[in-house]
Amino acid sequence: MAGLSDVAVLVLSLALGLALGYSLRRKRGILKVEKLVLAIILALIFSLGFSIGSNSELLAVMPSIWLNALVLLVMVLLFSVLFAKAIVKLVKI
Repeated sequence: MAGLSDVAVLVLSLALGLALGYSLRRKRGILKVEKLVLAIILALIFSLGFSIGSNSELLAVMPSIWLNALVLLVMVLLFSVLFAKAIVKLVKI
């Protein structure tokens, strides 16, 4: 489980990225990073799938936790979309 300092590093990284993106959003041509971000996200998803697929203990308990995992997935997706829409309205992108 991640310690408090790990979480602080993640939150700080996110905050710095948001601040930098917000400050540079009006400069055209500087931030064409959508393809890079997509590639990084796909690499992270691949590595997560690889990690799950290579963990025999996790695969053994998958049949008993699939419903919990599905509910968690749906909730994460739902709240991600809701928060993204709220931020778009708040920042007026």
